[in-house]
Amino acid sequence: MSPSGRVRRAVLVAVFALLLAPLAGTAAGADQPSVKLSKSQAGTGSSITVSGDGWRQRALLMILICGQAVPSRGVPGGTNSCANADGRAVTTDSKGRFSRKLPVAEPPVPCPCVVHVATVTGAKAEADAIFQVAGHAVEPLPAETDGGRLSVLTDTRLDGSGGLLTWFGAPPARTLVFTVGNVGTSAVKNPVFQVGTAHGVFAPQWEEQQWRGTIQPGEKARLELPVELTGGAHGEYTVSLKYGGKVLAEQPWDVGRPWGVTLFWVLVCLVVPAALFRIGMAVVDRVRPRPAGGIRHRGLRLPELALRLPGLKPSTAAHAATPTSTLPWFTPDADPGAAGGRLSAPHDDSPTSPTTPTREGSP
Repeated sequence: MSPSGRVRRAVLVAVFALLLAPLAGTAAGADQPSVKLSKSQAGTGSSITVSGDGWRQRALLMILICGQAVPSRGVPGGTNSCANADGRAVTTDSKGRFSRKLPVAEPPVPCPCVVHVATVTGAKAEADAIFQVAGHAVEPLPAETDGGRLSVLTDTRLDGSGGLLTWFGAPPARTLVFTVGNVGTSAVKNPVFQVGTAHGVFAPQWEEQQWRGTIQPGEKARLELPVELTGGAHGEYTVSLKYGGKVLAEQPWDVGRPWGVTLFWVLVCLVVPAALFRIGMAVVDRVRPRPAGGIRHRGLRLPELALRLPGLKPSTAAHAATPTSTLPWFTPDADPGAAGGRLSAPHDDSPTSPTTPTREGSP
């Protein structure tokens, strides 16, 4: 190849390298999110500007000031060592950048402190920047043990389902199932985990649970830990698993509404008023005044109805309304009209009855 051809080739390679350099830098920045602070130190009550680059597009991020943390070790204590009440949320733009003002607040644990930025939804990503809260206590970080260390090897899941009692407001319960492996140099015996449940955006409520057993270096074990919520709980919950001050996994849990409780109150609102109405009507029926004679009639009597009919005279209507009945000693054979018009009560006319003696001289 001629010297001029070699020079031309070297120029083309340099031009392509210059063109590809920004693209390579952008790809590297996308894989490694970064955080920058306007101030490295500030006191409580002031504010700083937090900016970042290389994050996922349109990602929701949470910005917190955390204590007992350094960028090399992250935040071992999780969000419990952060000033959660003074955190801020921000959404990245189409290029994965953001800028947000953050009020300076003292974390619940001593410094060294960092400004911790992490994704809220989607793929997990986080980054830290060193920050000093002026006037806040500073203590050495806890020693990092070189013994057994557990790591979650599989995705966590929640086993179990609700029953009839849960439908009526009983506490929902599940079993958190996962597999851990010992990646340390010594055995882990009877490890104590922390299981937290968080509702919506609130901080999780942690509860310690101990697993009985020993995990040797390089071995793995399948663990099952019970999880239970309060009675009547419903909505979107997040179950978190923490060991050694570090959050190992998170699992969403959508808890259904206890519709049995709603049905119960609907029935109460219908049955109680109906029962009160029946009781009130019974009381009114008992205490209202009765008609003359002490006999209480329900509805309209027949004589009154007959007297009110049009076209009937009062005497005719009364006679028509008066029921006829046959006395027990009257039969069709002994009708009073067939006995010669006798209207008196029957008496003995037998011929065998004794005759009355007559006086002498009488006609």
